[in-house]
Amino acid sequence: MNRRELIALVGAGLIVRPAAAGAQQKALPVIGFLGVNSPGAMASYAAAFHRGLSETGYVEGQNATIEYRWAEGHYDRLPALAADLVGRKVDVIATSGAGARAAKDATSTISIVSLVGDPVATGLYASLARPGGNLTGVSPLTSELTPKRLELLSELVPQAGLIALLVNPNNPNIARDIKAMQEAARAKGVQLHILKAGAEGELETAFGSLVQQHAGALVVGADPFFNSRREELVALAARHAVPAIYEWRESVVAGGLISYGPSLTGIWREIGVYAGKILKGAKPADLPVQQPTTFELVVNLNTAKALGLTVPPSILSRADEVIE
Repeated sequence: MNRRELIALVGAGLIVRPAAAGAQQKALPVIGFLGVNSPGAMASYAAAFHRGLSETGYVEGQNATIEYRWAEGHYDRLPALAADLVGRKVDVIATSGAGARAAKDATSTISIVSLVGDPVATGLYASLARPGGNLTGVSPLTSELTPKRLELLSELVPQAGLIALLVNPNNPNIARDIKAMQEAARAKGVQLHILKAGAEGELETAFGSLVQQHAGALVVGADPFFNSRREELVALAARHAVPAIYEWRESVVAGGLISYGPSLTGIWREIGVYAGKILKGAKPADLPVQQPTTFELVVNLNTAKALGLTVPPSILSRADEVIE
């Protein structure tokens, strides 16, 4: 093609110039991951979240970007971390517990997917079937399962006339959890002592109070802070020879006595699936809040032996996993 022909083609608009590099490449969707705990404590759950995302076709570093923010168990940091993610204009925020409230307070437009104990009672959702607004997720039936944990612990330690409940005073669901436990304790005819711990060093103090009150057993409340300190809790329970029941199986794997609750990794996988659906165009207002339908009863026989306890056949026959 000579120069005269080239000029003619350009004048006729038949040669299309390459688009700018920026226009050719569509920006990757950005997910904000607001972690209530530390990266180490949430490693397995973050992996489960990634699995859920991949089921909807999104892989970090390939066709999606994830911005991580970690509160390290300090709930007072969550509002600033949530505001930072909102300022970065992420497409969806994945979080749990108190992180849901912080994210909800920070934005009414960016979609949020969260694990939260009692979303309707705390005002985060309009209803489980039709959450409305910009937030949906998974509810692990935290308060609903508290009486069941007390029942199991009483069955395992029938001589315990005083049972302690450990709660985090920073948890927005604390009042409902305590009320559910008080009703269950009255029904069982046992006394209940409330212990509170929500920061570094307070667990030692709480266990000191437990010993002073001569509590015969302990129910560890459902809270991300306690899950992130599960090794410390298990060690304190062993040191003080206190039979304790936990929410998640991970605590029993770490040496705890018994746990009852849904699969936490399964819940985080569902959160990943929902985040992927939202990136594909689904609206959180139209995604019903998921609730677990299966629950794990896990018992550690080594810990029971160390405490001088015999696990009754009624519990062993129902256990989904027995650690020996």
